[in-house]
Amino acid sequence: MSRRSDQLEAKKAIDLLRQEGNPLALAEALRRLGEIERSLPGTDGGVAAYEEAVALFRQQGEELKLAHTVRHLGDIQLHAGYVERAAQSYEMALGFYRRHPEAPPLDLANALRGMALLKEATGETQIAIALWQEATIIYESTNVTQGAEEGARRLSRLRQ
Repeated sequence: MSRRSDQLEAKKAIDLLRQEGNPLALAEALRRLGEIERSLPGTDGGVAAYEEAVALFRQQGEELKLAHTVRHLGDIQLHAGYVERAAQSYEMALGFYRRHPEAPPLDLANALRGMALLKEATGETQIAIALWQEATIIYESTNVTQGAEEGARRLSRLRQ
């Protein structure tokens, strides 16, 4: 199935879920649409779907799902050059992950990675180093080799 057909199917499911009045299922479907649209040219990169999902997860009190969705929104915002909005998204996600005892370590590491990339882009080297150090430790402890290697490379470059 192509990404475009996935997008159409997701939109159909969203239309049905809107009629059913199940906000949590709707939020999940919107997040899925956002994931699909991130990879498609000629879309907003999933921003609209992610933003609606964020609002619904917030209304439903689903903090971990909210954090995960906000982090993805931050990734899109950073990629699009909306640095201030991305910083707000990453700060929110990091706050949720740090407060929540059941937060998956890899989700925290990925949020740290996003914020570290942002801090690199804005020239805040010392903050970026601290974020990369924390993310790299988590990647290593969860056996995510690619993340650990990226962290080590970036730390080496930032320390020069």
